[in-house]
Amino acid sequence: MREKPRLSFWQIWNMSFGFLGIQFGWGLQLGNMSAIYERLGANPDSLPILWLAAPLTGLIVQPIIGSMSDRTWGPLGRRRPYFLVGALLASVALFFMPTSGTLWMAAGLLWILDASINISMEPFRAFVADKLNADQRTTGFVMQSFFIGLGATFAGWLPLAFRYFGVTGNTPSGIPLTIKYAFQIGAGAFLLAVLWTVFTSKEYPPEDMAEFERMRREKRGFGKGMEEIFSALREMPLTMRQLAPVQVFTWLGLFCMWLFYVPAVSRHVFGATDPQSEAYTRGAEWGGFAMSFMNITCFGVAFLLPLLAARLSRKLVHALALVCGAAGLLSIYFISNPWMLVLSMVGVGVAWASILSMPYAILSTSLPAARMGVYMGVFNFFIVIPEIVQALTFGPIIRGVFGANNPRSPLYVVLMGGVFMLVAAVLVTRVSEPADTDVPERAVIRGDEEESLLVAQGVQPVPSTGLIDEEGKGR
Repeated sequence: MREKPRLSFWQIWNMSFGFLGIQFGWGLQLGNMSAIYERLGANPDSLPILWLAAPLTGLIVQPIIGSMSDRTWGPLGRRRPYFLVGALLASVALFFMPTSGTLWMAAGLLWILDASINISMEPFRAFVADKLNADQRTTGFVMQSFFIGLGATFAGWLPLAFRYFGVTGNTPSGIPLTIKYAFQIGAGAFLLAVLWTVFTSKEYPPEDMAEFERMRREKRGFGKGMEEIFSALREMPLTMRQLAPVQVFTWLGLFCMWLFYVPAVSRHVFGATDPQSEAYTRGAEWGGFAMSFMNITCFGVAFLLPLLAARLSRKLVHALALVCGAAGLLSIYFISNPWMLVLSMVGVGVAWASILSMPYAILSTSLPAARMGVYMGVFNFFIVIPEIVQALTFGPIIRGVFGANNPRSPLYVVLMGGVFMLVAAVLVTRVSEPADTDVPERAVIRGDEEESLLVAQGVQPVPSTGLIDEEGKGR
């Protein structure tokens, strides 16, 4: 294998810049879609099924795009065609989303938006491995994390910034103009950021084009990949089996927050009773603003977690972080001052930083390097499948437990999310954490190349952890 040239800081910046736009799309969606749905007439108990697009498209689209991009080569290279197509489609969906006149128009555009974001997002992980030598990959993943936090922060602040500069009023269908303009600026930011990466970064062609064409012919079809997936499920290591319920309860808690945090803030903190009211609009803007501090905290805390894990243990650090997240969600019940919402999201941000790293660091020590790719893909099941089940079942559960059209049900579901995180914190203490095992990064990349059908990504990109380079330096 030929040695790739070292890239400069600005070259790594350019190849990661597209994540700024991608996270704009996710941030605007997570912070505002529940409010848009309620503005268009959705009841709180119907929100879970309307959010089904996010996990389902992640489960379906990412594996397909991962497999296709591995077998692609053309004028724009291997990964960049998918960046570009996804960005174009996502930008169109973002632009028209706040102009939706009906509930089902907004739901349809969300499916297009989520599928398109996944098309753009999935190849970025492989792009780092394609472009960077082993000793620079950590820099590449950290740079992606930087743009994840930055994009989500800007997305959360935009509606409130428009309010600060005097924007008021609603669209004919009742969606606030502050949210409309935020989505439309986000559409432009998404496209421009990805275009920057597409046109400032190059890709290396396959070293042996004949071998590449042979591989492309042999990899057609999903039969071999599905056979390996079922084999991995049967032979799942003990640590992975123990981490599975931790992930299930963690992501159940996160999904409760993403679906209902903004409606809960509008109704509980701002006293809104009507989704068309000014109080509801202010609550939606403040909810998105507060959620941006989750990402700010995540970025600030992420670099401290490995130091704490070295002194304590990874599972103890993860358990404590999940308790912080649970406290942040449960504290909303007692909050009446909007600025206290920022503090609640700081707690969730501590948990989010750990969720993106510690389970994968624990898991990586228990997996065979040659099958790292397929096992990380299977591990992703424990993120998206619970979200799909929740989307399909939480509507009837909410109606049955809290009552149909109960205006306080968003608050109760957010509190349920806090309870789910507490359960995950207890379960992680039961995980058998193997002694640290050095896993050569090149072995992991080879494993990913062999098992490229699935990609270890969920709603948010998961930074690489627990790996070492060939010289034995920690990743």
